[in-house]
Amino acid sequence: TAALGLLWAVLLLLLSVSGLPTEEPTSGEAVASSSPGNCRRCCDSEDPTVLADAAHVSSASPSAFPYVLPEVRPYINITILKGDKGDRGLLGSPGKLGREGPRGDRGPQGIKGAKGQAGSPGSPCQRRFSAFSVGRKTALHSSEGFQPLLFDTVFVNPDGHFDLAAGHFVAPLRGLYFFSLNVHSWNFKETYVHVVHNDKAAVILYAQPSDRSIMQSQSVMLALAPGDHVWARLFKRERENAVYSDDIDTYITFSGHLIKPEDD
Repeated sequence: TAALGLLWAVLLLLLSVSGLPTEEPTSGEAVASSSPGNCRRCCDSEDPTVLADAAHVSSASPSAFPYVLPEVRPYINITILKGDKGDRGLLGSPGKLGREGPRGDRGPQGIKGAKGQAGSPGSPCQRRFSAFSVGRKTALHSSEGFQPLLFDTVFVNPDGHFDLAAGHFVAPLRGLYFFSLNVHSWNFKETYVHVVHNDKAAVILYAQPSDRSIMQSQSVMLALAPGDHVWARLFKRERENAVYSDDIDTYITFSGHLIKPEDD
């Protein structure tokens, strides 16, 4: 039948793969190879062709082979299924910063570069200054009120910042100024003089009564604003005090100068 023919084709293919003889036995050989002592049922067919086919089927069963048939596994070459290269994906988010590595060795010193171009000249240095130094050759005794020390000799007053008629220095700009006052005491009298900033006494120059006259000095540094006045005054008569000088030598001097403008 057609089904048996298809079965025979499959069996012959397997036998050719395993190396067994593929020669098809004849019907007579199949009948002869069957054991003469095999039992038959009374309902079996008497047709020798049917008996021969049954004998061939029985002899081709797996139990009749002397070894196990090899397992056939298909192999697919994946490379022939590879498609075209896809587009590049989106850039992922940056990862965490790694640990800092050890510091490397110092590299060799590079070659000295060429000398650069000279820069443009800077603005001229603005130097601002103020200074004065004056003296007095006349003695002065105390009176009922305070007396300003007026000066009759000018040593230095280049910009006229010291008002000789009033005995006042007038600050031209805001900054730090230094002042120095020197006087000669009178025998048996006190010496009591103030250095005044505007209307307030800043420092005092004082000497007790003595049978000897000596030189006394006082100095101070003041922060002044433009238009501030600095001057010296003798204390009033409630204390008998005086300063000494004569027409020959200058015993009384008052000096000052700008140290640093505020905006420098």
